[in-house]
Order: sequence, then C-alpha cells, then structure tokens
Amino acid sequence: MIRPRLPAILAAMALAWTSAAQAASPKPSLSFTIIKTGSTQAPEALIYSGGRWTQTVNSNFSAILVRHGERQVLVDTGLGAQIDAQYERDMPRWQRLFFKYERPIVPARAQLDRAGLGPVRQIILSHAHWDHASALTEFPNAEVWVAPGEMDFIGKPRREVGAAWTSQVASPAIKWREIPFRPGAYHGFDASFDLFGDGSAVLVPLYGHTPGSVGLFLTTGTGRRFFLCGDVVWSAAAVKNVRPKFWLAQSLADSDSAATRRETGRIAALARREPNLIILPAHDSRAQDRLGYFPKWID
Repeated sequence: MIRPRLPAILAAMALAWTSAAQAASPKPSLSFTIIKTGSTQAPEALIYSGGRWTQTVNSNFSAILVRHGERQVLVDTGLGAQIDAQYERDMPRWQRLFFKYERPIVPARAQLDRAGLGPVRQIILSHAHWDHASALTEFPNAEVWVAPGEMDFIGKPRREVGAAWTSQVASPAIKWREIPFRPGAYHGFDASFDLFGDGSAVLVPLYGHTPGSVGLFLTTGTGRRFFLCGDVVWSAAAVKNVRPKFWLAQSLADSDSAATRRETGRIAALARREPNLIILPAHDSRAQDRLGYFPKWID
C-alpha cells in the first residue's frame, strides 16, 4: 500500500479548507438608490399616447447608484452642476419649447459628497442624451461604459435632433469603455452582459431611442427584481397597454421611432411574463416616488 506523503496531505487539507471557506462566505448582495437631481412637468398626453392633456405629470432627472459589496456603479448622472451653461450652448432654441428643466437642481456628485460616499469608479449610460450625461466630467475617476452603437451616436453633430451634446461628451478626459455584450437570449433580449458575474445586474441592448441604448436588470439581496428601461418609455403606465410616446415626442426624442415602439412591445411582453418584475423608466416620477430617494436604499 502506498502511503501519501505529508506535504500532499497538508496541501489537500488546505485546499479543502479554502473551498469550504469560500462556500461559506456570503456573496455580496445588491442594493440601489435613486438620486433625484431635478424634475420638470408635462401633460400626460405627451408622455404616452392616449394620455390626458388635462393631467400634468412630473418627470424626474435621476441617477441610480448600484451598490454590490465594495463596488459602486452609477447608472446615468442626471443633471450636473454645469447644466445651465450646457443647455445655453447646445440646446437649439426651437427645442427649448419641448425640453426644459426646473429648479432646484441638486447634482448627484454633491449629494454623494455630502453623504461621504466613496468615489464612483464606473458609470453606465443608459444612453447619451443631455439629461443623462450632464455630469460625466464631475466623476473624473470613473470609466464611462456605453453600448458599441452609442459611441457612433456620441460623435454626431450637436445640432442634430436628439444628438449628444459636445459640452457634455467631448472632453478628452472621459474614459469611454464599450459594454462587451455576449450574444444569446436573455429574458427576451438578444444579448446580455453580467456586470458582477453573479446574475444580480445584467445589461441588455435596447434599440431605437438611441442607437446604443441599454437596459439593466437588477436583483436585490432580498430577491426583488427591477428592470431599468431608460427612455424606451417615459412612464411605466405606458407599458401595460403598450402605449408608446406621443407622436411628436417620438419624432423629437427617438432616433428610430419604429424600433422604439418594438422595444415598448418587448418590455410589455416581459412584464406579462414576469408580473413581479418592477419596470422602472428613467423619468417616471410616480414609480420613483413609490420607491423613495437617496439616501434611502432599495434592497
């Protein structure tokens, strides 16, 4: 009979102990918070087709901070400290009738600094429109992740309808990164990227509003599930009856209106298949009010 040598026994014991310790270690749980930076008002009928002209609704300009263990990821930035100058420089005069913001403006960076939270190292843009990318340069240490199609969109002339603004995205100091989507079906979408590698935060491509818009599935530590759908729709109420934006809003805001309508239908089908999934559009104040705002965390 061959007796195993002592070093081999000790090595095997160490490996078994390490494996057991790793199995016993709890996985980091995910939570997130909604950072409201500003808001505006509009008739409900402009938010989605079939809405009421007599009903005014609030639309938020928000960022979402996702916390996963020691990592913090900011989804969009909301309105930043330089929004007045950006708006004056890059918003065409005729579009100011339709796109505006109201005071007060409380930038996400200022809110996080007051709370003493550590630096943000990663930003994910749902898309590069002015009300989502305003504060990019206020997070100089962060990598900014966008879908491959969005990088082409970012380079378009700033006076084009719905274009990204040079005052927000042209700084050579911004550290752009492309989201490495992997092909394959994921909850009805044709590609995905697992942000933390454990299924708690999964990005998917969304087509139409901009060429490289993205959505984000979040599963919190308590098992609640959310889908951040950016600006495919401006209200969760539009999903239930598959109501896209008002036709004028589509023509002003969506790069490809037909593709955006198809994505609206895809999200509506997702909501029917998964009734416990909470659909969270980027500007829906009603949905965000129900969840609460920073410093409240959703877990």
